[in-house]
Amino acid sequence: MTSKQRAYLKSKASTMDPIFQIGKSSVTDENMDAISEAIEKRELIKLHVLKNCMDDPNEIARVIAQNINAEVVQVIGKKIVLFKQKRKDSAYHLPR
Repeated sequence: MTSKQRAYLKSKASTMDPIFQIGKSSVTDENMDAISEAIEKRELIKLHVLKNCMDDPNEIARVIAQNINAEVVQVIGKKIVLFKQKRKDSAYHLPR
């Protein structure tokens, strides 16, 4: 992903609310399934890592992205933005 594409996706995600919260038990199989379903439908999602989660948000983002074949757009503090473009009928037209 290029820096222009990342900037475009960051701007789109800036107004979004997180749709998942990662808590004390960190990333579970149930979380992973729900995140996978959501990213297939929405393409761009935002997650929030709660204060009671002792794992590093960067590591959580990397593990989730790896498991669902998505891209980590950004990790700022305890917020994670992930992107996985649909093969066709994508809502996001990334700049080149």
